[in-house]
Amino acid sequence: MAYSSTRPVADRDRPLLSVEDLTVTFGRQGEEPFRAVDGVSFTVRPGQTVGLVGESGCGKSVTSLAIMGLLPKRGNTVGGRVDFEGTDLLSLGDAELRNRRGKDLAMVFQDPLSSLNPVVPVGLQVTEVLERHRGMSRKAAMPVAADLLSRVGIPDPNRRVKDYPHQMSGGMRQRALVAIALACAPRLLIADEPTTALDVTIQAQILALLKELVEETGTALIMITHDLGVVAGLCDEVNVLYGGRIVERGPRHPIFREPRHPYTNGLLDSIPRLDTVGERLTPIPGSVADNLPWDHACAFAPRCSQPVEICTQTTPDLVTNGDRALRCHNPVEVPR
Repeated sequence: MAYSSTRPVADRDRPLLSVEDLTVTFGRQGEEPFRAVDGVSFTVRPGQTVGLVGESGCGKSVTSLAIMGLLPKRGNTVGGRVDFEGTDLLSLGDAELRNRRGKDLAMVFQDPLSSLNPVVPVGLQVTEVLERHRGMSRKAAMPVAADLLSRVGIPDPNRRVKDYPHQMSGGMRQRALVAIALACAPRLLIADEPTTALDVTIQAQILALLKELVEETGTALIMITHDLGVVAGLCDEVNVLYGGRIVERGPRHPIFREPRHPYTNGLLDSIPRLDTVGERLTPIPGSVADNLPWDHACAFAPRCSQPVEICTQTTPDLVTNGDRALRCHNPVEVPR
């Protein structure tokens, strides 16, 4: 499968997206404000796949929605800077963001059934993007929509463009979402748990599709997932989030070979392995709700396997060493 694009060749050594000290605070009347994202910073270069990894509730999806400008305006406060090719996306108005979403930035959402309009044929949902950003007529856009469905592996695309979402399988709906996202050859694609609730065969096909997209077009990809198997096969760089902050960052292979943060180590230890069949898994105790405030402690301390006294008294800084970064008072020392 080949993707066509008229975009200029990007400098792959310069960041396409730079997220700097991103914060998202939710507030409700009569309740204490809750900071879901707390000073997250990372960069993505053209052709690079960057993973945001962690359990549900650690701030991954909220980070992506803030980047795309899709969080509700009321009751939310977003701070920091999201620099896309020299423009701070957080400073743009609604009209300017609509002009960029779908054209320069696109997102594959987690649940295709709720993300697709149930009363509009899938083909028309693809042509909407082409009409909006390429100025095409619906008649001219429909063959392009069929071609996009074909490229993402949907059989008999000329018939499927007339189907409604409920007439497609889960895997086909996810592929349709990818087709919509690819319609205008965006420079940045965010995939939020794109393989959730899909069987392993379809998961592999979706991941292969995304990997091929990055390699052939130079699209930058942010992969949001809790599945470290997805990270192992797709991501170049991994950012591990906990409690709204990045606790560890590094290239994929060093992170898997020598995790330094106890949370990263716990995530890896909880994965079933073929060479340990019959042995008990080692889960991380507690849940993401068992946190301490970041302002005076390490949020992970109540669940940590090797806490020390300072963990509950002082906030750890994110310390960078080469291409690795770590936020921990007592890191894991023993290699895996």
